[in-house]
Amino acid sequence: MDLNQLVKQMIAFNKAVSDDNFRALTAAHEQTDRMVKQFWEKSPLFPDEGKKAVADWTKTHKKFCDDFKSRVDHNFQEAEYYFGNPKPTDK
Repeated sequence: MDLNQLVKQMIAFNKAVSDDNFRALTAAHEQTDRMVKQFWEKSPLFPDEGKKAVADWTKTHKKFCDDFKSRVDHNFQEAEYYFGNPKPTDK
């Protein structure tokens, strides 16, 4: 087997694993976010300022995760290009 082909298969496998893990992490995050929101909507113990702070933190965390996923995808595209696949599109 050609070494380049082997490396391409390794990249494809690692990309698939990365995508699956990210989807699972995103699903867990979304479920946790829904549970926390439901709890806070019914709890008189948390002030509105605290709810807003956590909502802002959740929004920031989601943006960080999206940016991270974008960067990982870009790096996989660069690796695929380096080993002979078509040139990746720039974002």
